[in-house]
Amino acid sequence: MAQPLNDAGLDTIFRTARTYNGFTDEPVTEADIRRIYDLLKLGPTSANQQSARFVWVMSQDAKDRLASLASGTNAPKIKAAPASVIIGMDLAFNEQLPWLFPHAPTAKDWFPDPEVRYTHAIRNSSLQGAYLIIAARALGFDTGPMSGFDNAAVDAAFFGDQPNVKSNFISTLGHGDPSTIFERLPRPEFEQFNTVI
Repeated sequence: MAQPLNDAGLDTIFRTARTYNGFTDEPVTEADIRRIYDLLKLGPTSANQQSARFVWVMSQDAKDRLASLASGTNAPKIKAAPASVIIGMDLAFNEQLPWLFPHAPTAKDWFPDPEVRYTHAIRNSSLQGAYLIIAARALGFDTGPMSGFDNAAVDAAFFGDQPNVKSNFISTLGHGDPSTIFERLPRPEFEQFNTVI
């Protein structure tokens, strides 16, 4: 049975956590990203689809290549961050279902239509991207998720050998520099966007 987090945990993940535009020089290691992945993969996806595919951009050369495909102010953020991650989505995720969802041997045949597969892939990879942000925060890291980039060019550059994988969004990753954030933007009260019936 789940136990509620204390206030410090809730602050770390939500209440005082922020989206960062810049980071300190403290590095992000492969061991760090493996720890993040080992948490995020536990978040629920429909029929355990696990449709996200992650490219962890760690080297300066890879960061420069990714930055060249980003728009506006996103390019310098990617270049300067200790790491970035491309959250992609596998439009052929269903081919993995025989081992990911073994109690339904025909599950891979549930998604014959490409539009249906796209809907599932973007929904579940977006969920996994959100789990990545929460897992990173839970482990003491900060993120800067973004969508301003040339998806087709990123797909060609980073998923060229996987034609079924398309980019969803990007996030920078590291230890946030507090001088790079703005005042927190408005958040709606419950009554504004919620209905109880």
